[in-house]
Amino acid sequence: MCPWAWGSEPVFRRLRAALAGRVHWRRSYAVLFDVDDDPPPDPAAETAWYAGYVEEISSHTLAPRAARLSRVAASSWPSSLVAKAAELQGPGVAERVLRRLRESVFVLGEPADTGALALSAARGVPGLDPGRLKSDAASGEVLERVRADRAEARRPVAEVLSVRDGSPHPGAARPTPDDGFRYALPTLLFRSAAGYRVVPGWRPFAAYAAAVEELCPGLLEPPVPLPPAEALERYRSLTGPEAELLTEGGLPPSGAVRVDTGNGPVWLHPGEAAVHPATGPRPPAGL
Repeated sequence: MCPWAWGSEPVFRRLRAALAGRVHWRRSYAVLFDVDDDPPPDPAAETAWYAGYVEEISSHTLAPRAARLSRVAASSWPSSLVAKAAELQGPGVAERVLRRLRESVFVLGEPADTGALALSAARGVPGLDPGRLKSDAASGEVLERVRADRAEARRPVAEVLSVRDGSPHPGAARPTPDDGFRYALPTLLFRSAAGYRVVPGWRPFAAYAAAVEELCPGLLEPPVPLPPAEALERYRSLTGPEAELLTEGGLPPSGAVRVDTGNGPVWLHPGEAAVHPATGPRPPAGL
């Protein structure tokens, strides 16, 4: 649910493609909106402020944002549990479920901040077993995994306690209500036998490439742009910045279904558009 993390996805997709098959990639869900956060005294004013905050961030990242945000998310826990549960069905399903959860905020403007909404956001993802997803998301095993992620995010390495950088979001660790700190979102931590490197905040591809090169010289392969149709087949959903960074010519593929947002379009694979909440049929009430 972090707009900086959403805006970093074009670079992260490029990075994952350039490291495919040579690293283990693990996501840790930091729980941005926690259950013990104080509710806003004026929800409408809070929503208006947060919508402006997201708009300002999108002016840097160029990422899509919802034309209208219905509310600030009440909690990150439901989406985190569903995203973590989806990992048990394989990386392809997990990627697409996570993408849908992000799009619930930044395309639809309807944060998936309840269990029912988070499960509904994943509806129709190819290869997904929805019954298993619901069961796993409610399991003690997945709950403990998200709790471990949250705790890990609140043990930041020393290098991020103070960060000086020209980025509009340099990524210094954020104070927490218990007088501790958590990683800013997003933060990537690279580990190898040679040690670790941390890259916090909103950064260009070169910053991540440099961290990989310092730890494992020669590991990172030059990213190869994909034909637009192949990129859409692989990712099912592309923002304008993603098309520019990941495809030959930087253009959206012909035949893609355009979904307009408050800051540029999202391009959907026709099969994705048939079931996506932005374009497909609405789920039955109560699902």
